[in-house]
Amino acid sequence: MAIVTEFYPRRADPVLGVWAHRQALAAQAAGVELQVVVLHRLVPPRSALAGGPRGAASALASLLRQPRREIHEGVPVTYVRYLSPPRSRSYAHWGLWASAALALALRRLRREGFRFDLIHAHNAVPAGDATLRARLGVPVVVSVHGGDVLYTASRVPDGREVVTRTLSKAQLVLANSQGISELARNLGANATRVVRLGADPPTPTSLPPAPTPALVTVGHLVARKRHADVMRVLAVLSDSHPTLRYVIIGDGPERPALEALAARLGVSDRVELCGQLDPAQALARMRRCTLFAMPSTEEAFGVAYIEAMAAGLPAIGCRGEPGPEEIAKAGDGFVLVPPGDIERLSQRVDELLSDPDRLREAGRRARATVTAHFTWERCGQETRSAYEAALRM
Repeated sequence: MAIVTEFYPRRADPVLGVWAHRQALAAQAAGVELQVVVLHRLVPPRSALAGGPRGAASALASLLRQPRREIHEGVPVTYVRYLSPPRSRSYAHWGLWASAALALALRRLRREGFRFDLIHAHNAVPAGDATLRARLGVPVVVSVHGGDVLYTASRVPDGREVVTRTLSKAQLVLANSQGISELARNLGANATRVVRLGADPPTPTSLPPAPTPALVTVGHLVARKRHADVMRVLAVLSDSHPTLRYVIIGDGPERPALEALAARLGVSDRVELCGQLDPAQALARMRRCTLFAMPSTEEAFGVAYIEAMAAGLPAIGCRGEPGPEEIAKAGDGFVLVPPGDIERLSQRVDELLSDPDRLREAGRRARATVTAHFTWERCGQETRSAYEAALRM
């Protein structure tokens, strides 16, 4: 099995695509022999280019320092370097730009003795498109994690055409929720299967003895994650919960706006912007909090919810989103609120924080839901089963 992905941990960014790595580890544990091939674009991000020539040079040097090959927690990984035009004008066609280098890398793996009989591409664009263009003569499975059907197909120039073509040519399309599976079918997928990502429930002795009074969100700082809504809840509940804090784990373009909002609301002293932490640090910091809140939109699944629930934190998500709706249906410990409804979000937070027994029981049930439905072990078994089904088609 060869896995092709744009998102995967790198030395310069150990958090990027950690979910893809965890799924690879889970499939490996389930008995799948695999190697990962990462599309490693040698163009600094726009944020680095905004820093002038010195910033761009530093970012490029960081990209070049990534070894072409390494073993990442027991998984052999090859980083395929390629170039492409700016994202805003050409993202739908990055697969075309990466396909030649990808084909060479996959053929090299074959010559070295790794005889893969299936390729699993994470996302239609660019990995799935590049894989199909490489023409390796083996079945291709494409995972849709949300971006293809919620963003690329509707907002990126030529995105719908490339996503539809890729999904229609895939032997099997894996979706992280039933809602995403339906959207993939609407965009050309002939056969789909739901394979949800997971979490590792910590042992009871590894949990903190008494969680601090804190809300927590783990996610990239972009508007759709709606960190600002949670910050407004912190302000609304200042009288009833004056010691409540808000811990934000992650980084991104919305950070300056969130800092300014905290100052306007007068809650800066109770907001902790941790920045991006490596996965182990992020989990450890999150587990010291009380309640996970991320009322985000365009949420295909949301591994962060599952990781919080696995640690015994009740979670709050947004109603009407594919992933949160399915997590809520699977069991207890997950609460849905209408999008953008600060009053309802405040009520749900207040109800849980004001009743320690209810909060404790919600956390216990959250952990039970993950244990029953969303473990990495289960993900690995379902991933292997999907590969076997694709080979039989």
